[in-house]
Order: sequence, then C-alpha cells, then structure tokens
Amino acid sequence: MRHVILPAIAIGLLVVPMAARADNCEKERMLQQLAPRHVGDPLCLRGLPGPATAAHPRPAAQAAAPAPPPPDAHLSTDLNLLFETGSADLTTDAKQHLDSLSQALAHPELAQARFLIEGHTDTVGDRAANQALSERRAAEVVRYLVARGIDAGRLQSLGRGQDGLLVATPEQVPEARNRRVHVVNLDS
Repeated sequence: MRHVILPAIAIGLLVVPMAARADNCEKERMLQQLAPRHVGDPLCLRGLPGPATAAHPRPAAQAAAPAPPPPDAHLSTDLNLLFETGSADLTTDAKQHLDSLSQALAHPELAQARFLIEGHTDTVGDRAANQALSERRAAEVVRYLVARGIDAGRLQSLGRGQDGLLVATPEQVPEARNRRVHVVNLDS
C-alpha cells in the first residue's frame, strides 16, 4: 500500500507547481503580446526549466525579442476560447484562459490600457445569427473579466460575426479555431 501512496503524493506535488507555472506562462505570453515594451520571462517563452547555458543555448529565433508590430497596428492576442457551435457559454477551460488574461490586464504595464474584446464565429449558420452570437461571446468575456476585477470602463466588446476568419473556410463548414475571442490593446 505504501508503494502506491508515495508515487501518488509525488505526482501530486509535481502537478500543482506545473499547473501554476503553466498559468503564469500563459499570463506572460499575453503580456508579451499586449504590452508595448514587456520583456516576458524567458523561461516561459521556451517552456523548459532553467536558464540557457552554453551546453543548452536557446535557438536564435527564441532568444530574440519579437519584432514590433507595424506602426499603425495595435498589439493583440487571440484567445483559444473554443466555444461550442452556437454557444456563448464559457467552459471551465475558457475560464482558466480568462483568469490568465485578467491577471495580465491587471499587470502594472497594462493596468491603465483599454482593450477591445472581439467575438468571432465560424461559418456555420445564418450570418445575422452569427453576428448576434459573436456579440454575446464578446459580452460574456467582458462580464467575466469585470467579475475578476477589471474595470468595465477599460473594456469594449464588439461582435465580428464570421468576418475576419482565422482559418478560411467555405460557408457552413465548422472550424473550432474560428469560434474565438480576439483581444486588442487600444492604447498600443
């Protein structure tokens, strides 16, 4: 019996820090994409423990800071809030992503910035219904972030319907990656 309990305890001790690290890395990734000058935690960028060493250097593509956006572009990020077809309900997984986003938006580098929350749909269904659904998705994300302490005055929601597809698909073709939320830093 002891042989079963000890490995289970050891695994439990590893899982909690790894989950916390994953949440922190997601927050850092969002900061990297939304904050104009954020330099992010290099440990999170690679996803491997420990700093780069001579024996294990970081590849040049990962060591360099991301290229700045064009002057007329706003910093933004797509959230992988994969909604079910026809739904604006937030799943447990979606709420975890939004918890990381709320932490990023509360970070001092972003605490005063304003954000546009854009809801998107895939091409399944009627265009007018998809427009309304995308508006509900964006509004639901804003409601969730406000409930997590983000000032409602900093958030604006907008439904894009099936305009601006992430993955080009013909009409009536389901594509989960198109059912998403896009976050734009309006002050970048």
